[in-house]
Amino acid sequence: MTGRRIVSISLPRLAIESWQSRATRRGDAWPEDIPLALAAPGPHGPVIHAANRAAERAGARIGTRAVDSRAICPALHIEPAEPERDAARLARLAFWARRWGPYSTPDGDDGIILDTTGAAHLFGGEAAMLAEIQAGFARAGLTARLALAPTRGAAWALARFGPERAICTDPLPALAPLPVAGLRLSGETLLLLRRLGLKTIGDLAAIPRLSLMRRFARAEPQDNPLVRLDQALGRAAEPLDAPEPAPEFAAEARLAEPVMDPSDWLPGLLADLCAQMAAADRGCRRLCLSVFRVDGERRDIRVAMAAPTRDPGHLLRLFDGRLERLDPGYGFDLIRLAAEAVEPLAQAQPGLDGAAPTGLALARLVDRLAARFGAQTISRPLPRESHVPERAEAPGPPLAATPAPPARPDRPIRLLNPPEEIRVLYAIPEGPPAQFVWRRQTLRVARHAGPERIAPEWWHDRPGTRLRDYFRIEDDSGLRLWIYREGLVHDGRGGAPRWFLHGIFA
Repeated sequence: MTGRRIVSISLPRLAIESWQSRATRRGDAWPEDIPLALAAPGPHGPVIHAANRAAERAGARIGTRAVDSRAICPALHIEPAEPERDAARLARLAFWARRWGPYSTPDGDDGIILDTTGAAHLFGGEAAMLAEIQAGFARAGLTARLALAPTRGAAWALARFGPERAICTDPLPALAPLPVAGLRLSGETLLLLRRLGLKTIGDLAAIPRLSLMRRFARAEPQDNPLVRLDQALGRAAEPLDAPEPAPEFAAEARLAEPVMDPSDWLPGLLADLCAQMAAADRGCRRLCLSVFRVDGERRDIRVAMAAPTRDPGHLLRLFDGRLERLDPGYGFDLIRLAAEAVEPLAQAQPGLDGAAPTGLALARLVDRLAARFGAQTISRPLPRESHVPERAEAPGPPLAATPAPPARPDRPIRLLNPPEEIRVLYAIPEGPPAQFVWRRQTLRVARHAGPERIAPEWWHDRPGTRLRDYFRIEDDSGLRLWIYREGLVHDGRGGAPRWFLHGIFA
């Protein structure tokens, strides 16, 4: 037995409750005490697809013909069912339920399977988690029955035929008293099992397998009682296929003939995608270009943006030099462009001269550099709380939300790491050196400003660290440098002061 924990969510009244919810939003709420049924096409006329409680009390049964139900209950009101809208809502609910677990998928027409392995402690335990899930669906106007078990089959059976909010650790004792309908079998197979006298799952488990294997040898795996029993008891694997949600905005081109290069179709796809996002006042932070080869292979190229955008020209530039890396094989016959990360983005106000706003210039520059060289090879400075220049900034990711620190006019943009020691030939008392040697060049100071004193940080520096006096100097050629004197004469922390060149002004 594995350590998996699977939650099965049964929504037995999804169709009728969804119809009533849509009617309420239209301002046409249906009273609960008036019989209402939804009808779907059947082989011999419309059949009852769903019914409210008043209709059920009046004799309407799911699967019976609508005319027969109306004969039993003349006051029964019948509306057409909307299975496609119900299926779409069930898919949305399945993704919504991922707040309680990382993997979920619709289960049939009226259920959801949710993998909560290792997540129950985040909600106060398994019992508290089931209660919270049921309360969440109740707030959405849906009746839900839940169960938790180590296998998908056991959770499904307990959610529909077991006690309320059942929690199972050992499937066989929990499933034994339940009817064989809990094994997700077809009506014909259930009828055959009842004729054999096998009414419960415990009865089926007690029968020798050899005789049942002969009888169900030609049955499909999904309708074989032994296969379903093994899946429910954890003896056979039953993987959970949890698809990712479909992108909110996407554009695709289906090609009549395979092509080797998708470049010609990319501008049109970007224009279509950006028009969709503009209509919804949205912008994207990540794009995925997918090309489908004729041999069944798929290739993806993703680009990320520092700020949400829907400018097709800017997005097109991010793919420069990257399409050549695609292996076309025998060609592509389908090209799809999807926005994977979407955020609100209102319309921007252009300037009085008609020019586009320039506030995103830095973000777009970062986008192009990251697309060309890779996001991991580019960094931007982030401010840190320190007076020591080499500690005042730290490298950060290019797409960080934290803005870069503003440049100080009295500090150089380029710092030498580590600072380079200079040999002083003549120094002015309490001032900068009048002449010094740096990299075998003798420089004479023409102008200077300072000093700016920076004391050691006792919480970082070791005892005996000397203070610094910084000077901004300019030589005869106009070269502007940032130098400092480390220590003072007779400061008791070493010998004579030393001089270093720390930065170069632009």
